[in-house]
Amino acid sequence: MGERKGVNKYYPPDYDPRVGGLNKFLGTHALRERARKIDKGIIIIRFEMPYNIWCEGCKNHIGMGVRYNAEKTKVGMYYTTPVYEFKMKCHLCDNHFVIRADPANLDYVIQTGARRQENRWDPTDNGQVVPETKETQKRLFDDSMFKLEHGSQDKSIGENAKPRLAQLYNRNDDVWSDSFTANQKLRAEFRKTNYELNQKAAKDKVLLKKSSLDIPLLSEREEDRKVASLLSMKLRPSKTISENTESIRKEIISQSSLPACNFSKFKEEKAMKLLSLSKTHLGIIPKRKGSDSIPREESKKPKMKSLQLCDYSSSSSD
Repeated sequence: MGERKGVNKYYPPDYDPRVGGLNKFLGTHALRERARKIDKGIIIIRFEMPYNIWCEGCKNHIGMGVRYNAEKTKVGMYYTTPVYEFKMKCHLCDNHFVIRADPANLDYVIQTGARRQENRWDPTDNGQVVPETKETQKRLFDDSMFKLEHGSQDKSIGENAKPRLAQLYNRNDDVWSDSFTANQKLRAEFRKTNYELNQKAAKDKVLLKKSSLDIPLLSEREEDRKVASLLSMKLRPSKTISENTESIRKEIISQSSLPACNFSKFKEEKAMKLLSLSKTHLGIIPKRKGSDSIPREESKKPKMKSLQLCDYSSSSSD
C-alpha cells in the first residue's frame, strides 16, 4: 500500500502546477513514513539478513533471510561505490545491531550488537570452481606465458575430473531412474523418523508432567548417565561413627573363624570322592573288643601314605 501512495493521480482543486509537483505541494516525501529521518540523512528500508547471526542481547539465533526495517545511512565511499550502514532492532529483544556493506569483498560486516555464525570455508578444499582473484586476472591479461600455463593446468584438472563426474552421473542415474521406488524409500524413511520423534515427544511429555516442569528436554547421552549415577552416589546420606562401627562389627561376626581355603575344582572333586568311601577303604582300623588300645610297637610305626588293610590280631595269636 505504501508504494501506491506515491503514484496516485488525484490532484486537489487548489493544486498549483507552478509549485513543481504533488509531493512538494502537499509538503510530503515520496517515501512517506520511511523518510521521516531524511533530514539526518537516514531513510527506512526493508533489509534482509545476508547470513546467520547470533544476537548479543538475547543470545538467540537469527537466520539468513529474516527481514527488518533498517535505518540506511551513507558512511563513506569505496572508489565510486557508496558504503552504506544499516541499523536495525532485534525482533526478540531490545538490542540493536549495525551491519555495514563491504564492497571491496562483496560482503557485509557486523559492526556492533551481533556475531556472525561461521559457516565459511575455502571452496578450493572441496573442489569447487571459484572465480579468479584480481591478481590472477591481472597476470592473465599481462603475461602470455602465465596465461598459457594456466590454460594447460585447467585442461589437466578437467581431464582428471572426468572419471569422477562420470561416476556421479551414473550413480545419480541409478538412484533416480525409478523415481517411484526412490520416492517410496524416502517416504518410508521419513515415516520411521517421524514415528521415533513422536515416541520421544510422548516420553518427554510424561516425564515433564511427572516432574512438574515446562522446559525443553535434550536427548540422553552416555555421559549424562554416568554423571547422574555419580551424583546419586554423592547425595546418599552419610552414616555416623556408631553406625559404621556397628556395620564393621556385624561384618566381622558374620565371617568364618576358620582360615579361608581356596580349593580348586580338581581338589574339591578328589575330597568328595574320598569322603564317599567307607572307613575300611580309608585305612581306619576299628577298635577290637577286649583290647584297650593298639600295641605301643605298632603305634610307633610311621604312617603309610597308601591306604592298606592291616590285621594285627592274627600276628598276636601266633
